[in-house]
Amino acid sequence: MGDTRLEPLVLSGDERSILRNWARRRSTAQGLAKRAAIVLACADGLSNTAVAARLETDRKTVRRWRTRFLAERLDGLSDEPRPGVPRTITDAQVEEVVVRTLEAVPEGGTHWSKREMARQVGISPTSVYRIWQAFGLQPHRTETFKISPDPLLLEKIRDVVGLYLAPPANAVVFSVDEKPQIQALERTAPVLPMLPGVPERRSFDYIRHGTTDLFAALDIATGKVIGKVSARHA
Repeated sequence: MGDTRLEPLVLSGDERSILRNWARRRSTAQGLAKRAAIVLACADGLSNTAVAARLETDRKTVRRWRTRFLAERLDGLSDEPRPGVPRTITDAQVEEVVVRTLEAVPEGGTHWSKREMARQVGISPTSVYRIWQAFGLQPHRTETFKISPDPLLLEKIRDVVGLYLAPPANAVVFSVDEKPQIQALERTAPVLPMLPGVPERRSFDYIRHGTTDLFAALDIATGKVIGKVSARHA
């Protein structure tokens, strides 16, 4: 088919600016950038054959995108929906995964695994993982916290924070901490040192020698740590 009866392709200023951005930006999909370049070349008055030679493509491709642009303008350059595998996971299954993750635990377990959840819901482990990712769920992770029963907790917090925000004049502040119930453990065999090709090795079992308490204070003026070990937590 020749190019003697081509419909003129005229661009508005906005269309030309958008097409140039699509053709030049690195973040633009390669297919869309190529289509934008085709339309720009056609707008310069070139024939389909000349555009195909300039852009190293075939005349059939040029004709397709010229026609699409004349019919639908910029919207005609986007990808059309492509046939593919239909969605197999229903909204009800997605909801079931989320609800089970948040409100239940598997029988005999502490948290859900991908495989166990997949078996319960009837979908693949990969689908379970994608649903967890989409909803920001991480059932394998836990964090700890502690609620103090001290009735004077708020008053003590105000006192401690107040020392940092408004320390009294000419005062010495010590930061004191404790580490109670440290286990005194001894390996049942000496540690074997690392060798070329062999990592350091330790026996997995150990002997218990009871517990001890460590009390420590920091002398802010000198940077010295004052420590004391006690067999009793008193």
